[in-house]
Amino acid sequence: MISRRSFLPIAAAPLLRGAGKQYPVGLEMYSVRAPLKNDLEGSIRTVAQMGYRVMEFYGSYYSWTTEKATGIRRLLDDLNVACHSTHNDAISFSPDGIQKAIDLNHILGSRYVVLASAGNHKDLDGYKRAAELLSKASDRFAVANLRVGVHNDAMEFTPLDGQRPFDILAANTPADVMLQLDVGHCAASGGDPAEFIRAHPGRIRSLHLKEWSPEAKFEAIIGDGIVPWKQVFEAAETIGGVEYYLIEHEGHVNAPFEPVRESLARYRRLHG
Repeated sequence: MISRRSFLPIAAAPLLRGAGKQYPVGLEMYSVRAPLKNDLEGSIRTVAQMGYRVMEFYGSYYSWTTEKATGIRRLLDDLNVACHSTHNDAISFSPDGIQKAIDLNHILGSRYVVLASAGNHKDLDGYKRAAELLSKASDRFAVANLRVGVHNDAMEFTPLDGQRPFDILAANTPADVMLQLDVGHCAASGGDPAEFIRAHPGRIRSLHLKEWSPEAKFEAIIGDGIVPWKQVFEAAETIGGVEYYLIEHEGHVNAPFEPVRESLARYRRLHG
């Protein structure tokens, strides 16, 4: 048995080590959800050709058979692309659904099984119950050499009874539960993403790099909004414990590939 206290992260890619660190940058595949639904393998190839080296599949992957997941893993390997995490609905953490999540994530080569949202609760006790669910799931996934994460939407940064729900989730889960910070939703809710990273050292092991502006909302491309990207990168890489980045673009659903391509170019210019 491997307890969640002693479970060590799966070794990070060599790019994470040494002077002048370069971090793998991937795409949250929800960004291209419309073409992905109609042409899964073609969309994966298109994203890989842009230069993305990591892909995070969202909730719909859970409907795959093990045979389909095996085929997708073979394609990822052929394209030299990794799947470090998956983005999951609550079923992946339920007693009846957790084993399927384990099986699919093992096939895909994931490190983390991330809960997409803790839910929209009316009081802080609801978020404490969500934290308890994550903590229990952490033990179960750790036995399978997987780790748990939780992603924020806007509601997790909207104060409730004077406290931010994401802080409640952080305080009531063990340190090996990753806090996957969605930078855009944090900024849209009036939060400071760099401040949040500094407040939770070592727990921000991946981030959704999403822009937000008061005018364009989530259709803004990285660099065209209010997110303080330099401060975010500095905090993530010196304090947060980031292992890889995931670009996400929520807008332009009907023609998503060009914004995704431009987002990667912007990231490279801003990050260096």
